Amino acid sequence: MSIILKSAKVINAESKYNGTQQDILISEGKIVKIAKSISDKNARIIDIKDLHVSNGWFDSSVSFGEPGFEERETIENGGIVASKSGFTDVVLNSNTNPVIDSQAGISFVKSKNSSCNIHPLGALTISSESKEMAELFDMKNAGAVGFYDYKKPIINSNLLKISLQYSQAFNSLIMSFPLDKSIAKNGIINEGEISVNYGIKGIPNFSEEIQINRDLHILEYTGGNLHIPTISTKKSLDLIKKAKEKGLNVTCSVAIHNLTFNEAKLKDFDTRFKVLPPLRTEKDRLALVKGVKDGVIDLVTSDHCPIDVENKKTDIDNAEYGTIGLESFFGSLLNLFTLEETIKILTRGRKLFNIENFDFKEGSEARLSLFKISKEFEFSKSHIKSKSKNSAFLGTKMKGYPLGIVNSNNIIINE
Repeated sequence: MSIILKSAKVINAESKYNGTQQDILISEGKIVKIAKSISDKNARIIDIKDLHVSNGWFDSSVSFGEPGFEERETIENGGIVASKSGFTDVVLNSNTNPVIDSQAGISFVKSKNSSCNIHPLGALTISSESKEMAELFDMKNAGAVGFYDYKKPIINSNLLKISLQYSQAFNSLIMSFPLDKSIAKNGIINEGEISVNYGIKGIPNFSEEIQINRDLHILEYTGGNLHIPTISTKKSLDLIKKAKEKGLNVTCSVAIHNLTFNEAKLKDFDTRFKVLPPLRTEKDRLALVKGVKDGVIDLVTSDHCPIDVENKKTDIDNAEYGTIGLESFFGSLLNLFTLEETIKILTRGRKLFNIENFDFKEGSEARLSLFKISKEFEFSKSHIKSKSKNSAFLGTKMKGYPLGIVNSNNIIINE
């Protein structure tokens, strides 16, 4: 089947078509022709007012649930959610039951049909318990794009050292969540004015920073590829910036909710804003936004984490951490950055995970995101396609609206 995208405005700083309106003919999964006007009576016509197109978007941290937590999200529906949110590629975390820590677990994920491309992470340690290294090489051969104990710190420093050394033999990415649990203990939100005034146990900034400092010292000794996911403080940013200036091969990401909100959202004990790492101060938030603009922060992620209502809509002490974010990701970024900056953020990062990039040109595989810039609207439950509805972004004003994707021969349009 052939598809023609009519009068689509191209947003791609590296393309000669950037900023222009083009017809795009796609056939047999490839971009066949790009021109001002294309006719093909046998092609399916996609003619949407204010249609924009870019290279396919990429999200480096997405959770679904399957296997084990299908009531939160399945891989099939999660793929549809990602596709309708504009994403052609997502990296899937291993926080399932059982944890994906073996070749069989990776093969299970890879065997599932999905409208977008799902790239699984394997757990770094068996059952993500930070005691014994998992089958990294076997998982790599099965299709794992990196190794990460989702939201769980690597407690054993020697285990991180060995992992960084061993993974160099097959060029894989090691991810280390920045949290010292002995300092954070049973903290729930950011340690600061809100936690003190409301008598809620806090998670101090330095519980994150001391772990990053440790990891960077280990990386300097071992070499290898280290990624620090979802940082949340200004000092964490400063530590990583200095490490990069020293030539260490370290990258980092930030979650969109840590760029958008600060700790004041917890004043009403709204558990939608209970996330890990916690929402920090406004000073930290502004520093993180600047870190993205300056390029010190390599990736912004939705950190999409579905939680069933029984475990989320409860008291602040017992509610689980996490918010969904795929559906609101594009609009939230546009509240912080220009359109061109937003698309750069959404299309970068594949190289870190050894995932192939495709150029926007004739002859390339069609891996495209479709979107529009609408009048301001309020993000509501009607925009949520996920099985779980635990979104911190409900009620947020937005202008950007994802329409869907073209992914080789698949076209998914948000109705």
